[in-house]
Amino acid sequence: MSDRRSCLLPLILLFAVVPMLSAQSPNNGSLGLFTDHSDIGTVLHPGSAAFDATQGTYTVTGSGDNTWFKSDDLQYVWKKVDDPDVTLSSEVRFPETGGNAHRKAMLMIRQSLDADSPYVDIARHGDGLTSLQYRDEKGGVTREVETAVSGPPSLRLVKHGDFFYVLYAGADGQWHFSGASMKLPMKNAYYVGLGLCSHDKDATEKAVFSHVQLKAGSAGAGDDGALVSTLETVPIASTDRRVVYTAAEHFEAPNWLHDNSGFLINQEGHLQRVEAKPAGGEPGAGPRMAWNERPPVELDSSPAAKLNNDHGFSPDGQRIAFSDSTEAGGSRVYTMPVGGGKPEKVTADAPSYWHGWSPDGKIVAFTGERGGEFDIYTVAAGGGTPKQLTKGAGFNDGPDYSADGDWIYFNSTRSGHMQIWRMHTDGSGAEQVTHDATEDWFAHPSPDGKSIVFLAYPAGTTGHPGSKDVTLQVMPAAGGESRLVAKLWGGQGTINVPSWSPDSTKVAFVSYAMLPADATK
Repeated sequence: MSDRRSCLLPLILLFAVVPMLSAQSPNNGSLGLFTDHSDIGTVLHPGSAAFDATQGTYTVTGSGDNTWFKSDDLQYVWKKVDDPDVTLSSEVRFPETGGNAHRKAMLMIRQSLDADSPYVDIARHGDGLTSLQYRDEKGGVTREVETAVSGPPSLRLVKHGDFFYVLYAGADGQWHFSGASMKLPMKNAYYVGLGLCSHDKDATEKAVFSHVQLKAGSAGAGDDGALVSTLETVPIASTDRRVVYTAAEHFEAPNWLHDNSGFLINQEGHLQRVEAKPAGGEPGAGPRMAWNERPPVELDSSPAAKLNNDHGFSPDGQRIAFSDSTEAGGSRVYTMPVGGGKPEKVTADAPSYWHGWSPDGKIVAFTGERGGEFDIYTVAAGGGTPKQLTKGAGFNDGPDYSADGDWIYFNSTRSGHMQIWRMHTDGSGAEQVTHDATEDWFAHPSPDGKSIVFLAYPAGTTGHPGSKDVTLQVMPAAGGESRLVAKLWGGQGTINVPSWSPDSTKVAFVSYAMLPADATK
């Protein structure tokens, strides 16, 4: 895990059910909107907090080794709140040049003042890195979602029920959703406030929070909000997620381009390429260009215009296989050049859903529904007579080849509920890979052959629906214990297709959020 992710960003809490509190109408006459301040964790130099009613600013000074891993060290200015919805907003700056590049100014919501408390925050680091940090259980490990902006002037943390959202604003004052969100239930009353960690136990740092707003309640109460899709990547080793692209649209299923230059997603029946390189921008100079300001490039697949979330690259990176239902009768498998072009039909029968390509590029694996039964098939990449690999053994789906070409991984209900299995490429030697209570889907072997990543639903979930609390899990390719890579709101569209980075160190996926109607107001 990187030291860069140690400082917290200021939080913005907004109330619409009750009147907004302003810095000019303090609660206690000394700390403006907040009730008290205190050091959390182990600090060698006591922190302080001062409110300037004339300027409407909070100056927070703090020490502390870090706000990360299993405990936090920081100075915290707080107010206790019991409303399910709250919004905290603030401009944030470090008034002193130099200092530790990993110091953190934070907008933070904590369950308690204990050093190992569950919490969610926006952490703005001294070098401009801005991320959502969270600990989802007492004594647990802190994880993060890095945003794609560096040093935005203003930050907003929105809590809407059990969900948290990170927003930012530039010089124009317009609020934008960063793509970083998290579900983390808080029990009863909780703490909302401003924090500072020096990331150096022997030093103190200072941050200034201005134009602070704290609101309880939500003008969007009862509103379902607006769907936002976010393309993220996550290193398997650190599990520190990073936002790549976000849009107020529904898109799905990222493939990682073989040259590491971007990603392929599907949206509204078409394939789109998302570039991986963001625009520049120096820390502290304002937000970098957000990913959704660099629109994806749509690939021409005409006459196919009803593509779904089953698509992926040939091993040499020259062709794309995909499933499309433009032709009457349902979904069929096609291939086309990597830059787009006229599709070539691979499967005549429907419905057929592509899922994997053999390492030598000669065979594709797909799921076919025939007579109400879902089974695994293979067929020559140029078309031909399919070979059925599974039969009469539950619901079978999601075939993907191992890197050595010896195995096809798939998910099946043959053990009683959905688990990951693998079989030889001729259909023989089927063996169960996962043995857990969750419903496991879409296993994807890494390019180096060492690991598989898969999507896990709560026990008892039927099918692979969207809008669910799910996790991404990774485990050795030959089986063993799995471990958490990411927890998110998603499911269908999250990781239907192969999405490993070419070097096998990261995985791309899509998370979803229902952004409250008043979050950007």
